[in-house]
Amino acid sequence: MARIEKVELRMVDLVPKVKRTDAIQSFVSQETPVVTITDSDGAVGTGYSYTIGTGGSSVMRLLSDHLAPRLIGRDPDMIEAIWHDLEFATHATTIGAITAIAIAAIDTALWDLRAKKQSLPLWKLAGGARDRCPLYTTEGGWLHIETQALVDDALAAKAKGFRGSKVKIGKPHGAEDLARLSAVRKAVGDGYEIMTDANQGFSVDEAIRRAARLRELDLAWIEEPLPADDIDGHVRLSNSTPTPIAIGESLYSIRHFREYMQKGACSIVQVDVGRIGGITPWLKIAHAAEAFDIPVCPHFLMELHVSLTCAVQNGRYVEYIPQLDQLTGKHMRIEDGQALAPDEPGIGIDWDWDAVKAMSIAEFTTTISK
Repeated sequence: MARIEKVELRMVDLVPKVKRTDAIQSFVSQETPVVTITDSDGAVGTGYSYTIGTGGSSVMRLLSDHLAPRLIGRDPDMIEAIWHDLEFATHATTIGAITAIAIAAIDTALWDLRAKKQSLPLWKLAGGARDRCPLYTTEGGWLHIETQALVDDALAAKAKGFRGSKVKIGKPHGAEDLARLSAVRKAVGDGYEIMTDANQGFSVDEAIRRAARLRELDLAWIEEPLPADDIDGHVRLSNSTPTPIAIGESLYSIRHFREYMQKGACSIVQVDVGRIGGITPWLKIAHAAEAFDIPVCPHFLMELHVSLTCAVQNGRYVEYIPQLDQLTGKHMRIEDGQALAPDEPGIGIDWDWDAVKAMSIAEFTTTISK
């Protein structure tokens, strides 16, 4: 039986390719923890997660001081046991963003290792529902972008076969959001989806008011309209509008998703593998959502989420935001606006290790071994 012999930790700080702004923040940096696990058979698995500019150093210290040492000598195929052991080891500081981001990188590395040893791509190992998924794009819809540029980007995405475009909302007055979105809808027609994202920027009453104003545009969804911990507010909002309400990128526990689904507080689940703690809990949430007839449209991390979305029956969309191009050789394949599931064994990410090592921050580069 193989045992984990070595864990290598690195962090790369990536600068976004375009300016990214939303209703509450600017996304100026992507701290990317990278975990590589080697077992006694010589098999290697790599996982990663991310922040949007803060907390990366805390994630790396949690990994190096508390989590990675617990992996040495473990059977890497006991992924469920390892995940729960790591969660319990950090229970005194509770499950939250820092812990979930750290565990996600480890858990993803273990799944990559398992898939490679079984000579299967992740999407088949995790379920194998389909070999491709539709894309929608977010990169051209940030809040600072002028209306004509929004229109031009949506038209270009439609011409490439993309199924939709996301436009950020949260301008000072609802009339501004309506004008921007109306221009996009007029340009792309009724057969193209328009997603919106408020990034937790509204109060309940303001969200209800804006949803009513935008109803005529037949939006695919309104994403994160309220603070993520306001479940009852999401219930009120969901009961007030026919527009689907999407949540999930800022939830860090499967129990939070359970409450949202049980209470009818959402109609689309956007569980993020990098924030929920890895592939292990991601799959549980996706399967639970299927029981509620709720589609899964994961947030960000397209290079990893293409495999997971293709793995489950209720996977609907992959969000197009390229972020690993500087660290990879082959990039995600796209045909007629659809992301193709990778054929290679593992999670399907072709790491350029020369680039990863060159861009790694020295103070966070650590090797823990037997």
